[in-house]
Amino acid sequence: MGGLSLTPAPSGVRHNRGMDRTVLWRAAAVQGLSVAVLSIALALALPHSFFVDWGWLAGPAAWLACAVITAAVLRLPPGPTLIGAALAGLPSVLAVVLGVHWLGAALAVVLFAAWCARLARDRGLAARAI
Repeated sequence: MGGLSLTPAPSGVRHNRGMDRTVLWRAAAVQGLSVAVLSIALALALPHSFFVDWGWLAGPAAWLACAVITAAVLRLPPGPTLIGAALAGLPSVLAVVLGVHWLGAALAVVLFAAWCARLARDRGLAARAI
């Protein structure tokens, strides 16, 4: 049947062949929480004018810093994880242009979590993405 396995997964194991769902949910939680905490901290520490002038640089830098935290917590390789974070962040640029920044951030978290879940199963993913 062309690689399709009819053997049931062992009890308690949640996965499919290409993605580790436990990593998916943990990556979403860690990235989402770290982005939220860092965003709140920066918003309290810096004036709004900083984000108007430097948000184009501060936002992606903060996103990548949070991705490094996610990689460390989930024990994923940092380089490929950062590649996934950069790729996942690209659609959020459109959301920023359209004025729905936080919707773009939420979409980026979902895409990044999917990348991490795939990366957990396939460590060569980043090499093929370039």
